[in-house]
Amino acid sequence: MQKKRYSGELKAKVALEALKGQRTANEIAGEYGVHPNQVCKWKKEAHQGLAQIFSKQREQVSGAEEKLKDQLYSQIGQLKVELDWLKKKTGIIF
Repeated sequence: MQKKRYSGELKAKVALEALKGQRTANEIAGEYGVHPNQVCKWKKEAHQGLAQIFSKQREQVSGAEEKLKDQLYSQIGQLKVELDWLKKKTGIIF
């Protein structure tokens, strides 16, 4: 007997329906033609996956902020060196 394969789209629909909690797993399974245990499995996977999605976004934002900070500090350092050089060449004291 060959294993049934379901599309990611169907899995997502079923999982979202299950996460809403408005209907039982049996009702959802009947509508989409899958086993109730499969509904529970996809619901659990979706629930776990959501946490990862949001934590990855936070890590990406945090990494981007750190990269920007590093670039800005580098630019500040470069400008300070240039300013000191100009002060020395022109003899201006601030």
